[in-house]
Amino acid sequence: MEIPAFVRRFRFVGILTVVSVYLLILVGGIVRSTGSGMGCPDWPKCFGSWIPPTQLSQLPTNYKEVYTAQRVAKNQKLARTLERLGFKQVAGEIFAHPTQYIETDFNATKTWIEYLNRVLGALIGVFVFLTVVFALPYWQRDRKVFWLALDCFILTGFQGWLGSLVVSTNLLPIMVTIHMGLALLIVALLLYAVVRSQKNYASPLPTVLPASGSLLALLWLITLLTFGQIVLGTQVREEVDVVAFANNYLNRAAWVEQLGLTFKVHRTFSAVLLLLNLYAAYRLYRLSAKSLHRMATLILAFIGVEILAGITLAYLAFPAAVQPVHLTVATLLFGAQFLTIVTYRRLTKLAAQVAYPGVVA
Repeated sequence: MEIPAFVRRFRFVGILTVVSVYLLILVGGIVRSTGSGMGCPDWPKCFGSWIPPTQLSQLPTNYKEVYTAQRVAKNQKLARTLERLGFKQVAGEIFAHPTQYIETDFNATKTWIEYLNRVLGALIGVFVFLTVVFALPYWQRDRKVFWLALDCFILTGFQGWLGSLVVSTNLLPIMVTIHMGLALLIVALLLYAVVRSQKNYASPLPTVLPASGSLLALLWLITLLTFGQIVLGTQVREEVDVVAFANNYLNRAAWVEQLGLTFKVHRTFSAVLLLLNLYAAYRLYRLSAKSLHRMATLILAFIGVEILAGITLAYLAFPAAVQPVHLTVATLLFGAQFLTIVTYRRLTKLAAQVAYPGVVA
């Protein structure tokens, strides 16, 4: 069956957007590892301009006081709103967060790293908008594809606004965590939209693939646990930042000994995830679908790289170059696990159609 042009276009734009989101996650990791998160103290502009400065002489002498005052005013307004909505704990953390009153010294390199991060984020907004445009033909064919694309566009806009809060709160941990979690949700929705958009043009199945509720539950379990592990990892990263600041970014080899319980749980839980993924891969390899074999192999490869990166960070003094790799591979692992769930469900539904032609997927 020849694949229509609108299906190919949507698949291309959807995959391009997913790749761009992962690239943004990698760049975001570089921003964190280089300490460039506050390279631009305001949002969406950078030092009040669409093109950031390249030297200190381009800024007013009191630039620290100016941007600190702006940030504190914005945070107080946000905290009061959250308090009225019932989120008193989050509001209290924003009010009490001491670093919101601290303005970092201008550093041209860090400013441009953060600026490029924002440019890529804006570009992804364009890509996500294009997925909505190219999803319009699905309105009459599979409306869920269109709604998935539209949801991604709305969430991307919210993610951009949330990014402004990450800046204004000077990297408040809970804001960073929510920011990361929302990025993973967008990736999952995009992947599902792309796979679903191709469902009527899949190749015939060579054999019937029986559905297993226990296997599907296991796949969901390890995917959700990986999501939780990534969120926990962002909190570990916050601990690392606190320890690094306390040590004036010196004596990196001693940092790991100063980390608290969150790091120990994160490290121990990785072994649990390894065992669960090995068992899931074993069950996938026993099935007749080669696509699931490939996904299992990919998942195990990501886990291997992730464990190697984690060991390198913990025992080789947190090399900055490995930090963004560790984060990016973790999100790739999550994406591969979620894609495995979508692929498995699709194959079992197609198999049901082969066995029972009256069943609609």
